[in-house]
Amino acid sequence: MANKNPTNVTDTATPLMRQYGQLKSKYPDAIMLFRIGDFYETFGQDAVTTARVLGITLTARNNGAGDSELAGFPYHSLDVYLPRLVRAGFRVAICEQLEKPVPGRVVRRGVTEVITPGVTTDDKLLDQKKNNYLAGIAPGRKDEVGVALLDISTGELMVTEGNWAYLEKLFQTFQPSELLFPKPLREDILARFGDSFYSFGLEDWVFTVEYAREKLLSHFEVTSLKGFGVEDMGLAQIAAGATLHYLASTENTNLKHINTISRLLPERYVWLDKFTIRNLELLQTPYEHGTPLISVLDQTLSPMGARLMRKWVVLPLKHQAAIEARLDMVSWLIANPDETTAIEQQIRLMGDMERLISKVPLQKINPREVVQLRRALMAIEPVREVLRNSGNDPLAKIGDGLHLCEVLRTQIEQTIVAEPPVNLHKGGVIADGANPELDELRNIVANGQQLLVEVQQREIERTGIHNLKIGFNNVFGYYLEVTNKYKHTATIPTDWVRKQTLTTGERYISQELKVLEEKILGAEEKIAALEGQLYEALVFAINDFIQPIQHNAMQIAVLDCLLSFARTAQKNNYCRPVINDSLVIDIRDGRHPVIEANMSADQSYVPNDVLLDSDDMQIIMITGPNMSGKSALLRQTALICLMAQMGSYVPAATANIGIVDKVFTRVGASDNISSGESTFMVEMNETASIVNNISERSLVLLDEIGRGTSTYDGISIAWSIAEWLHENGQNRPRTLFATHYHELNELSEKFPRIKNFNVQVRETGQKVIFLRKLMPGGSEHSFGIHVAKMAGLPPAIIKRANEILSQLEAKHIADDKPAKVTKSHIKDTLRNQTQNMQLSIFDTGDPKLHAIRDMLEGLDIQTLTPIECMMKLHEMQKIIG
Repeated sequence: MANKNPTNVTDTATPLMRQYGQLKSKYPDAIMLFRIGDFYETFGQDAVTTARVLGITLTARNNGAGDSELAGFPYHSLDVYLPRLVRAGFRVAICEQLEKPVPGRVVRRGVTEVITPGVTTDDKLLDQKKNNYLAGIAPGRKDEVGVALLDISTGELMVTEGNWAYLEKLFQTFQPSELLFPKPLREDILARFGDSFYSFGLEDWVFTVEYAREKLLSHFEVTSLKGFGVEDMGLAQIAAGATLHYLASTENTNLKHINTISRLLPERYVWLDKFTIRNLELLQTPYEHGTPLISVLDQTLSPMGARLMRKWVVLPLKHQAAIEARLDMVSWLIANPDETTAIEQQIRLMGDMERLISKVPLQKINPREVVQLRRALMAIEPVREVLRNSGNDPLAKIGDGLHLCEVLRTQIEQTIVAEPPVNLHKGGVIADGANPELDELRNIVANGQQLLVEVQQREIERTGIHNLKIGFNNVFGYYLEVTNKYKHTATIPTDWVRKQTLTTGERYISQELKVLEEKILGAEEKIAALEGQLYEALVFAINDFIQPIQHNAMQIAVLDCLLSFARTAQKNNYCRPVINDSLVIDIRDGRHPVIEANMSADQSYVPNDVLLDSDDMQIIMITGPNMSGKSALLRQTALICLMAQMGSYVPAATANIGIVDKVFTRVGASDNISSGESTFMVEMNETASIVNNISERSLVLLDEIGRGTSTYDGISIAWSIAEWLHENGQNRPRTLFATHYHELNELSEKFPRIKNFNVQVRETGQKVIFLRKLMPGGSEHSFGIHVAKMAGLPPAIIKRANEILSQLEAKHIADDKPAKVTKSHIKDTLRNQTQNMQLSIFDTGDPKLHAIRDMLEGLDIQTLTPIECMMKLHEMQKIIG
């Protein structure tokens, strides 16, 4: 029977498998790729998993204690198979041979690296445009929690503290690849996040303030954490310490590029809860062919710029001076196209400077990447000159902060050839002239035969032996051969040593020849060793430049994002917003940036004005038919405000934005089946987040509140929420409220800061034309049947719907009642119309079908959860029996 767990090896196991078992026991949660000659092998359950994930053959071998599953692949295919394992959510331990094989004993092996979804620097596993965060979670008392976000590929370490709701919002924002938490918290983590994130539990003692603080002080070589501003943030320290501990456990010990801690300060940025980030589709969209906002704004030229842009999109600024500084820089870039083009040309040459320098302390930077690092530093100089001479203070400050690193540039140029191979072991990496000994060895390899000839000529001249030959054999190497002709007539030099007598002559060796022999025969090996030493010394020297190069990378990323804003503004005809401290949002001819960007050349977006004022027009109640553009209008208002506070120009003719501190949205319909939450429950969760967290400067977008429940429940909830937003007595959040409940138009008659608007349509016969223009006044029609027709419902259904609508409206007019239709009214109308329909399946007289009909009539499907629906269907199946 196959051994499912080869870590439990016995004394009868082979020496190789005992070695494997000892190493595997240290990494029980990782798939171990065990190097054996030219292959990486896996054993036991690791082999079963690896074969399944990679689609390779699963075999078996006898390990001395029974058969064990075996699966492997050639070592040169690691770059192909490793990413598949990690992307499948597995930790992978790479176990290498640490010495050359010696006959008769087991090669010494050791784990050189453990790769996990959140701990990798492999370019094939990383998205250039996204950070790859490892998140540490440190729970505190009650609802408190500390969070650390660390990206080993860039050296970034951010920390913050808050409640669990804030943590969930952060994870929605930064999308970490892996979560670390105390093992006892596993069930809670699974309950909160399900399988949304790869997670890994650590021992409790890792999450103690004593251990974490010592870990941080030791790593940063400081006596306190005051310089980072986290001295009093105990939970944040614990989370950060846990991430550093985890990196050490994955064989990442030299982390010099992680040289600071940044605090995430919520008061600096606009609050966007997890619902808003999702509903506004800032970073991603749930639709297969949808386009998120980031796709419109991100025209960056470098990977570090693209990563920073993702942060800017979800972290808009709240402070006017900082926003104005960004806008000033964008304006200068737009106004100076020649300088802008020159800067762009240099940024294109820089590559991913941030991730390149992070590979240096990890000793994973290859020769070609070192040369690319030099190219990036060379490109810094012209950018620096343009910025310093720009006359724009914020840009000049960026220019002044750029480091040229001239000493390092020169050292790289003198040490490495201009076009080196990627792999150091292929040779030819170190430049000629970098090292005299290396130059001599290369000369020997290139001119070895000529050097032997030169020795031969010197010895002929010295001895007069004109037919002196130099030969070689495996016994004593290179030798000088004297024929019998000169054996007794010539004077043999005293520094020659006779090694062999032949019938035709004598063979000798000399000190000069032995020295040359040693050089020739060992030159290749010595060249490889010396190149390795020189390259290692260069990489060690680059370590001294980590911080200035990281600073350069961040400043170039900022500049890249500003250039992207400028390019997008010019391309799409955006305007510079006016940022002020008022409570007014005044947008003229605003457009939705994503919808407009996706329009074809023959289409044009219909712009709209929006004016929100906490004193006069706090809440705009927007009615109008489905498909008319109400939701787009809500979203575009929020996106324009957010873009303005990112420092971007906006899609409008003019935009005066009173700074927004929080944006809340309740738009769209979705459910959470895995948690047993219906569409309406999700809707109410999002609404509760709004009413419990609003402020005076909040922007609230409500779209079809109450749609997920019965008509009267929905109207009541929507009415009550609108009334509370107006009358709560504490805050007057600026609100756009789109609804299909026309009854809410009456709110404007009772509350002075609620105004009615509608999105216009034009009726021509039986057709409806959506004008998508926002106008004052309420609307009384939804045109739902027209939308159903546009969606492709069969003509018979559309016809029948129109008949029912006509009867309902006729009944309403005859009764001379307000525009409200009761449940009994609808039932009576439908019952009176049955003679115009085909015979119902429930009119067959079958008592089972009558029972099902009675059950269906008693259901309110709008309030049922998915689980309750399944239970009702099960009951109906039992009736049919």
